[in-house]
Amino acid sequence: DLPQYGHKQWQSYFGRTFDMDLFLKPKDLCLLACLLLTYWLSETSYLNEAFSFYSAIRQRSYYHQVNKEDRPELVVKKLRYYARFIVVCLLLNKMDLVKVLVKELSEEIEDYTQRFNTEDQLEWNLVLQEVAAFVEADPLIILNDDNSGVVISNRLQEGGVPPLEQGMVVGQLTLADALIVGNCNNQVKFSELTIDMFRMLQALEREPVNLATQSSKPGTLEPNEKPAKRENPHKYLLYKPTFSQLYTFLSASFKELPANSVLLVYLSATGVFPAGRSECEGPYDFGGVLTNTNRDVINGEMVQKRNQAQKEMHCLHPGDLFPFTRKPLFIIVDSSNSTAYKNFSNLFGQPLVCLLSPTVYPKSMQDPCQRGSLFTLFLYNPLMGFLSVCGLSSMRYGLWEKAQELLRKVFHDIGQMITSSRVIDQAYLQFYGDEFLRLLMIRFVFCCTTLRLHKLFREAGSFPESYPPLPKQEIVESSLLQKHVLELAAMLDVQNLFSDGMLDNY
Repeated sequence: DLPQYGHKQWQSYFGRTFDMDLFLKPKDLCLLACLLLTYWLSETSYLNEAFSFYSAIRQRSYYHQVNKEDRPELVVKKLRYYARFIVVCLLLNKMDLVKVLVKELSEEIEDYTQRFNTEDQLEWNLVLQEVAAFVEADPLIILNDDNSGVVISNRLQEGGVPPLEQGMVVGQLTLADALIVGNCNNQVKFSELTIDMFRMLQALEREPVNLATQSSKPGTLEPNEKPAKRENPHKYLLYKPTFSQLYTFLSASFKELPANSVLLVYLSATGVFPAGRSECEGPYDFGGVLTNTNRDVINGEMVQKRNQAQKEMHCLHPGDLFPFTRKPLFIIVDSSNSTAYKNFSNLFGQPLVCLLSPTVYPKSMQDPCQRGSLFTLFLYNPLMGFLSVCGLSSMRYGLWEKAQELLRKVFHDIGQMITSSRVIDQAYLQFYGDEFLRLLMIRFVFCCTTLRLHKLFREAGSFPESYPPLPKQEIVESSLLQKHVLELAAMLDVQNLFSDGMLDNY
């Protein structure tokens, strides 16, 4: 009975969910775990609750008798349970358990296909392939001294963002809602979660806290009781939405946005390019990013087949976002046509920032889209992004920690540059008061400087851009920041990959 979009009315549903007997039936446990997983979009802490319920199902062998019955529909429920449990474990970075569950799911699928002559065998084998590719998508393995892997959390942790300091004049806006859109062709995904979506949603969350530490009655909420302070923005995850679906969710989020709050729109999508130049160029003349359609896609790019005077319908153009600039709007575009969103106009005077990915990557690098975009990787984990452009796929944990310590100093200096600049657009300062947006802007600057110094990134479209533009000399091409990047490169013994002189103007 939950509404598809809009989240304010979910509180009463969620509270009533716990007004049931503690000894739940298996189907009730599954339904409750699914609700918790859905509600997690605004409350990360409930991931732990969902994990507890799924674990209880497994530990108590609720599905043990299913394989003995001649009812394929029950086996499918069991397989779906495994798939959902794997999603929860992925979100909690419980990678060891993910591997165990994938092995069990593989055995269950094999048994299912041998016992029943079903038409969905290929679909379930595809699920296995998807989760295997998803787990392997991380470009880096961090090793302990005994060569065992270390799982690193990439959510915001205490002390993980440069603090506001005395004298910094910044806005008081808070990131309240985020639309995370994934529509890249051939990108690694599991369920309806692409690797880019997975990374971005973690960049917009704090490390989960078990509710047992917050309440004397773990896992319970009175019907009218509000949960502990919501420290994470509410998130909508939209996998390959149509234009109408995307606009509906944008409108709902815009409508519910509280005062002094920010709406973030993240677009990871295939680029749509115009067929030709118009005489007068406006916000619908540069293309945009693809929305879901059955139209032909060639070489990963949308091909325009309409009259040149007409605009592509199955595309989110920059102009489509203009109505939502009536409230503070923070946009991130990761696409081969991200630069279309440079052509923005701030019509209503509200804070507005667009962070835009490079549009081309060095040919010597692996397809950046299939295993996740390099740009999103920098926003998710800057050190992992740095190591990726350096071709490093493994690292000792001690060196990782040493490099992270240097990055903390770099980020502190970037924060000082942003807040002390006299020429930076005020929108950046308005957003700087929010910890999530502050960290995204700082990581963006680090990505810009790193790629400008890297010898392989030489084409004009190789560098991230932004609207409004960031000051080049003061920030993006700052000699201090260049020095920091080269210092990190030297620490990792990859300084030969970077230019060590002052940059040319691009």
